Amino acid sequence: MLVIDPKDIPTPEVHQYLLGAVSPRPIAFVSTVDENGRPNLAPYSFFNCFSSNPPIVVFSSNRRTGSNTTKDTLHNAEATGEVVINMVSHSIVRQMAVASVEYPPEVDEFVKAGFTPLPADLVRPFRVKESPVNLECKVRQIIPLGDKGGAGHLIVCEVIRFHIQEEVLDDKSRIDPHKIDLMGRMGRAFYVRASGEAVHTILQPTNIMAIGFDQLPSSARSSTILTGNDLGQLAGLAHQPTPEALTEIKENRWVQDALRERKPVEALHQLAKGELAKEHTELAAAIVWLADTLPADPAIS
Repeated sequence: MLVIDPKDIPTPEVHQYLLGAVSPRPIAFVSTVDENGRPNLAPYSFFNCFSSNPPIVVFSSNRRTGSNTTKDTLHNAEATGEVVINMVSHSIVRQMAVASVEYPPEVDEFVKAGFTPLPADLVRPFRVKESPVNLECKVRQIIPLGDKGGAGHLIVCEVIRFHIQEEVLDDKSRIDPHKIDLMGRMGRAFYVRASGEAVHTILQPTNIMAIGFDQLPSSARSSTILTGNDLGQLAGLAHQPTPEALTEIKENRWVQDALRERKPVEALHQLAKGELAKEHTELAAAIVWLADTLPADPAIS
């Protein structure tokens, strides 16, 4: 592996390794106003949520690496103690990119990027009409992390009002990832679209003890067919298959075909892998545990 001491390379290179590795990151499209009421709009990808009660989100406005100066968003957050964080959907991502240009403080990024400002209910900064979710926030704390170029300022924000477009909600009034169609930031000029085939469902109850990798059959753990993700799916089960389940699965026609193969363990693992892909985890588990009752496959001649 490439081993890097961040003290040995220039800060812009450290920045890009971080962005390439810690990704994708959600984008905070932050609206602020200065002490004279002039609006500012800028995207930040050093951003996430950190508490639900109270609802806290944090983004970082880093010092510029070349000039070691701070950005208008930080100045405005310090001056007014208020921000609106807007979510970035695929439909506005190119407009958002225009707003990332470092215009002078007197230039209105709402105008430059073609966005519609909407008054907020409880804070002075404007909401972005085209954004699917707006978070009105009070700044709780600003934490400087250094005084050199590239150093961040953590802006800790308490969400005091949500605005959510009804079009992005499902029939239970929850946000549907395919409807909200959010964009994430990666390294350099790379982005990711968090909808469609990019979205995966992983159901893993956290309040039920899973059997874990150590309880998987040894033939499964040494399998050349089953991947770490496949084994993780099996390890997440609450219990091993019963002897009755193994007896029942042995009568399955596809299982019987696999048992007649020259390498039945490998054939059964291949069959189980297909069932895991269809989220038939307990069925796949029965096949995997059945495979462990067989002699090891013969070596390739």
